[in-house]
Amino acid sequence: MITAGVPPRAMDVIPAGGLVRGRWLIGAAAALVVGLAALWLGTSLPHRDAAGREPAVPLADIPAPGASGSVLVSVAPAVRSPATTPPASAAAARPSATGSPSARPGSAPLAGRIRPNVTYRGKATFYDAGNGDGACLFGPADDMMIAAMNQTDYESAKACGAYVRVRAANGASVTVRITNLCPLPCAPGQIDLSPQAFAKLAEPSLGEVPITWKLLSPDLSTKISIRYKTGSSRWWCALQVINHRNAVARLEVRAGGGWRRLPRESFNYFVSDRGDGCGDAIRVTDIYGQRLTFTGVAISPDVVQPTREQFDRH
Repeated sequence: MITAGVPPRAMDVIPAGGLVRGRWLIGAAAALVVGLAALWLGTSLPHRDAAGREPAVPLADIPAPGASGSVLVSVAPAVRSPATTPPASAAAARPSATGSPSARPGSAPLAGRIRPNVTYRGKATFYDAGNGDGACLFGPADDMMIAAMNQTDYESAKACGAYVRVRAANGASVTVRITNLCPLPCAPGQIDLSPQAFAKLAEPSLGEVPITWKLLSPDLSTKISIRYKTGSSRWWCALQVINHRNAVARLEVRAGGGWRRLPRESFNYFVSDRGDGCGDAIRVTDIYGQRLTFTGVAISPDVVQPTREQFDRH
């Protein structure tokens, strides 16, 4: 073999006949290698079409993650089908109640941080409640016996609309409805009352007083109302429950042959971001497990639509 730039040595000079035979042997070996490579490529690589494109690989042909010899594949998540439960029978033209609490009286299997029959301790303060509207977006209050719940116990609007009885160390007490959020530095257990409610407990000049408080299921003469948020339509909607006796745990809409649970946002509306169930039947469940089904609620944004139903007392 002669290397470029290096003078040939005696042993590198090959006779003419030997050079021909060497070239023939090298060519035969190369042909054999090429043939074997072509055979391997033909059986191991995807066949291409006339345009040279490889076909798509069916997902079923991709080994499952964790299987022997499998490959971890990053696949864009598919749109999940809504989790559904068997649909309830058609309701009457007017909103009607269906079902009853499945748990024993006094229990609240769907309650969050605030549970019945539990005494909570903290302090009461007060704030300028204005017309009574707050983070729960109920609108102006007819009764200023209202309060803002601390951020921890507010629990992303789960406390909205709940009634609690607040008691001071001097024995005075007041029942308030939660309509607002008291952000940090409000501590767990703290309730920020309207000035009118605080005055029922102590002199406003005190600023704050130690308290205990408990969740209530009060005697109400009002019925539940439903409201669609401004901007709601068949393609996107947000729903709110108003004037409920017991704290609301879930809101579902009839969609796709069953019931779809809507997520609750911190501004106290349950949102259907793809329009599923907008304008259809609505099912509301309280923390005790009682369900009420409402039909005939039109998509009328920012209109309070009264019903004839209310949750049972507990």
